[in-house]
Amino acid sequence: MTDAKRGVLDQGSGVGEVQIANEVVSSIAGISASEVEGVESMAGGFTTGIVGRFGAKNLSKGVKVVVTDDTAAVDLAINMKYGYSIPETCAQVQDKVTQAINSMTGLKVGKVNVRIAGVSLEEQE
Repeated sequence: MTDAKRGVLDQGSGVGEVQIANEVVSSIAGISASEVEGVESMAGGFTTGIVGRFGAKNLSKGVKVVVTDDTAAVDLAINMKYGYSIPETCAQVQDKVTQAINSMTGLKVGKVNVRIAGVSLEEQE
């Protein structure tokens, strides 16, 4: 049983159900993707970039999550640092996001699509 905004997990305890808002799954995906070396930031519009610096909305910027039953589909838009391998970095992002969502929520991850929205041209130190 799932509505448009929440994933529902059946824990089998008989006590009740656990509902996880898509925004929570989006935040988990955004945070875990940001931790991968080579990812400069999550992509987002000008407005969300400014507002995001001052609030929690930044955690899910550039992330879209659709939860159906107990499976999540994730779309990420990231900005990469110059000089990193795009295929290797994206594979690491996909793995890290999948593991984080699965371990923290118990949801299965059907797919993690990564879109490169930009490249930071600042030199690495």
